[in-house]
Amino acid sequence: GTRAGTGAGARPSVRLERELADPPGVVWRALTDPQELGSWFPSRIVVERWEVGAKLSFVFPEHEEYNAGGVVLVCDEPRVLAYTWGEETLRFELTPTDAGGTLLVLFDELDPGIAARNAAGWEVCLELLAGRAPAQGVWRPLFAQYSAAFSPVLGPQEGPPAGFEDA
Repeated sequence: GTRAGTGAGARPSVRLERELADPPGVVWRALTDPQELGSWFPSRIVVERWEVGAKLSFVFPEHEEYNAGGVVLVCDEPRVLAYTWGEETLRFELTPTDAGGTLLVLFDELDPGIAARNAAGWEVCLELLAGRAPAQGVWRPLFAQYSAAFSPVLGPQEGPPAGFEDA
């Protein structure tokens, strides 16, 4: 499930959960290996070494205006990875399941106005991470659902950034 709520900080956090077939060590590689990130993450991540304090660069080759920086906050392989991405904070928590897979929980702490946009985007990304092809055009209906759910709590929701309207 996905939900938005306000955590300890003043900003809301979107929380998404996925049960993945692979064990945490394999999922960790998908979160940190540049080749594997390329198959599901929305931008390239450039980092010298995944360790606390390391600087990150988020690169959008087609949309340089969205390039951003960040820093690694938590790097506890293969359990918790957290980092800033521009103004947002992403946190991935990996828990082994009895079936030998991983329960992945993603938290995206963000500005209230982009909660629906990002939640819909992460839904698509996590489908890719799980090895499934998201349905064509699924982002729009997801965004509409999240906007309807989040607006009463978080206020008006911004649409997609320019250039990503048909993502």
